[in-house]
Amino acid sequence: MSHNAFYTKNLSVYYGEKQAVRKVSMEFPNREVVALIGPSGCGKSTFLRSLNRMNDLIPAARIEGEVWIGGDNICDPNTDVVRLRQRIGMVWQRANPFHKSIYENVAFGARYHGTRNRKELAALVEQCLRKTALWDEVKDRLHQSALALSGGQQQRLCIARSLAVRPSILLMDEPASALDPVSTAKIEELIAELKKDYSIVIVTHNMQQAARISDKTAFFFLGDLIEYDDTQKMFTNPTRKSTDDYISGRFG
Repeated sequence: MSHNAFYTKNLSVYYGEKQAVRKVSMEFPNREVVALIGPSGCGKSTFLRSLNRMNDLIPAARIEGEVWIGGDNICDPNTDVVRLRQRIGMVWQRANPFHKSIYENVAFGARYHGTRNRKELAALVEQCLRKTALWDEVKDRLHQSALALSGGQQQRLCIARSLAVRPSILLMDEPASALDPVSTAKIEELIAELKKDYSIVIVTHNMQQAARISDKTAFFFLGDLIEYDDTQKMFTNPTRKSTDDYISGRFG
């Protein structure tokens, strides 16, 4: 499994009686982008949230199956969920910066996990803001409120914030769907850059975006994983007719 960052085995998610994800087994390669596509309500965001136990926060949610990361099954009840979410960063659909300064947004997680040295924190903040191509835009106003940034800048700040705790995997739930085309292009460029260091899983409704930025694509429908393959093949020569219909806009 060494070339894979992690994998799932027969992963199912229930909300009460309703099964939202059905026995999905997938392998996620190291330092590649995997796009999850499919119509609304098909289980792709639920599946994504299972990968760092975010569904735990939903009272009716229940998980069956396994998610293996570096020799650990994270679905094990004894998993340290705080440490897990350090290893696996999450970026949401809408930017959700803390009501704090730009600097504090990035430093917060590292400080929470024990980094107290001011020089180290300052270096880390700069490094994460550089990685998200924000440093030159904000370096003169680090101590101003993050809420004064534009929507696209806020989303890149949230990515910087998730990098600050040094994860190895990044999960992104439609990170550009609320942004204008210019900001979206910046997020896409950023994802291409970040995959040199991180394994990335992204949920997107945007077919062109999936085709542009991902190495592999998974098509979900009604909780089932219908097809999973190299993006190039999925978009030019999918195996399943339903995948072809969805990608070409004949249903959905």
